[in-house]
Amino acid sequence: MSSISQEESWLPVLPESHFPIQNLPFGVFSDGGLDTIGVAIGDRILNLAALANAGLLDGVCEREILNAPVLNPLLAAGRGVWSGLRSRLIELLKTNGDSALRDLNDHAMFVVQREVSMRLPTQIGDYVDFYSSLEHATNLGKLFRPDGDPLMPNWRWMPIGYHGRSATVVIDGTPIRRPCGQRKLPTASEPTFGPSARLDIELEIGFLTGPANALGQRIPTGAARDHVFGLVLVNDWSARDIQAWEYQPLGPFLGKSFATTISPWIVTLDALEPFRMRGPVQDPAPLAYLACDDSWSYDIALDVAIQSEAMRARGLAPHVVSRTNYGMMYWNLAQQLAHATANGAIAEPGDLFASGTISGTTPDSLGSFIELSWNGTRPLSLPDGQTRSFLQDGDRITIAGTCRKSGERTIGFGSATGEILPSDAC
Repeated sequence: MSSISQEESWLPVLPESHFPIQNLPFGVFSDGGLDTIGVAIGDRILNLAALANAGLLDGVCEREILNAPVLNPLLAAGRGVWSGLRSRLIELLKTNGDSALRDLNDHAMFVVQREVSMRLPTQIGDYVDFYSSLEHATNLGKLFRPDGDPLMPNWRWMPIGYHGRSATVVIDGTPIRRPCGQRKLPTASEPTFGPSARLDIELEIGFLTGPANALGQRIPTGAARDHVFGLVLVNDWSARDIQAWEYQPLGPFLGKSFATTISPWIVTLDALEPFRMRGPVQDPAPLAYLACDDSWSYDIALDVAIQSEAMRARGLAPHVVSRTNYGMMYWNLAQQLAHATANGAIAEPGDLFASGTISGTTPDSLGSFIELSWNGTRPLSLPDGQTRSFLQDGDRITIAGTCRKSGERTIGFGSATGEILPSDAC
């Protein structure tokens, strides 16, 4: 049991909140003025710039770091600063802790979450997306190579990934425009250009990195804790028809690069510590540079819900189509970071590394519509009688994640939501 598992905040927090004192995730918000760093506590945000400028964080974190409009300087400061800052915030917020924050009685220190806009928490210089779920990779292999081995020969030897486009990473709530591109039907002799007809999601978890490694020096799995700040929810939107035509021989490009949604709050590794777990047994054993001594999986329950435009008009709640868990991922985040830097490539503060689609072993635990509908052959039924194989205009997708464990307070990630808008003229 973690040392703060039973602590309570003097600021009231509802039992069902994702953000008790045991969480304190970091994000960036705007109340109409400057973008400002804060931490979530209950339904409020503690303004860290104001807290620092009041002198309550002196000796823990430099004021200019917390007065920045993004979290990159804090991520660059390293684990000692991260952990020290978290400990100080807990001391200021817990009922029997330092009363300095309460004594200020300064309402400007807190804002209500629903009254502000959330921003991207970091300036994302680079974005990598992996393909690390054995179940997801096997399912896609069965769909596209029904007469062969579902897994490519290299899949069990290394975390497969691709570089995405960081400029199209967007925050929770950002509308998603249906992308245009080349598509080619199997029966057609030539491709056509137009809006994707097979728009999909990918349910993922991503991590954001801290201090950079030097060019030419890799980050070993044993150093991951010093280079990973925390985790976010990720939806790597995918245009399957565009992807299918373009991905050979070089892999994903326009079918992926049009949008990737992340949740606004970065849940730190310190907050997730009580939920660490061992992942699946890897067979064959990884090469030495990918070997892990620590448990690097996390027990994070995830779900995907859809709400069509017609459902909203009728007042119908979002319909959950998938429930799964991040803990079953075959390749973990320490191995992903080690492999991404194995050739000496640099991982800089604020870079985003996504897990790849997280799928389970049952039909209701799959992390994409191409799997849930088995490439359109088994359409999903919605509460209002509609069916879905892929996404239609007006559909709103919400991904949510929580950590629950006996003896620990439940913590969560908030959500990553996006609504599909019609394509511009293609």
